[in-house]
Amino acid sequence: MNYTTEKSGDTIKVELNGRFTFGDHSSFRKLIEEIRSQEAETQILDLSGVEFIDSAGLGMLLLARDEGEKSRATVILKGAQGQVKRMLEVARFDTLFKLED
Repeated sequence: MNYTTEKSGDTIKVELNGRFTFGDHSSFRKLIEEIRSQEAETQILDLSGVEFIDSAGLGMLLLARDEGEKSRATVILKGAQGQVKRMLEVARFDTLFKLED
């Protein structure tokens, strides 16, 4: 998984690309620290470039949500497609996150 971040006002947008799996845990932790340091009210995780996610990747998204709640930020998952979208649906992430196409 690779990512880029962009802050605009009170919103930080993170574009994730590639496969999002257990092997990405350390880089995702670094991303969470980067997001936390920027103090954004809205955190958008753009998943449109993610081609595959496993259960560990879903767990890391939950970690992002928990960290966002600590700083009272809204975490939005955006642009999920294909297998990633199906995994979010099966895991009922629509009840945990705001999902956008």
